[in-house]
Amino acid sequence: MKFTIPDPNSGKLEVQYWHDHACLSAATGLTPVPLVEVNGVLGNGRFAIGGEAAFDTNSGTFTKYNAGIGVNESDFTASLLLMDKGDTLKASYVHNTTRDKRTTVAAELVHKLSKNENTFTIGSSYAWDPMTTVKTRVDNHGTVATIVQHEWRPKSTVTVSATKPMDKPAKYGLALALKP
Repeated sequence: MKFTIPDPNSGKLEVQYWHDHACLSAATGLTPVPLVEVNGVLGNGRFAIGGEAAFDTNSGTFTKYNAGIGVNESDFTASLLLMDKGDTLKASYVHNTTRDKRTTVAAELVHKLSKNENTFTIGSSYAWDPMTTVKTRVDNHGTVATIVQHEWRPKSTVTVSATKPMDKPAKYGLALALKP
């Protein structure tokens, strides 16, 4: 069990419990009407189930609650999440198609219950070499995107990206991340 002595500037108290197959955390503001946050997970290396919630004691309402379940195997990972206070359902699947894990494909389905709206996205990732990765994705709205990321020295990367929605002009990006 771990207790964090509050920082006077943060005004927050947090309690954490860690176990090999479980974790529970609770945090509260040190104010007369605090926000209380609780989250927890149960699992092992192959399976996990968890959730989180936040309660505003001032308004007496839950400001956040989410839950999820996931399965992890050597060649795939799958998850099902209920998010946005129960308004969004997200299912995802990632599969390593080669034994060396250089090529990965993924699919994600997001359903917004309040809008009865679905988004389906498929993507891929390919490790061109140990320092260069190419990623692509396309969704059911016709948006196509790709990035090429090269780690030219440890923890320093250059990334080139392009996104093309079906009905809008393409967007291009260039990012440089430097770590000492």
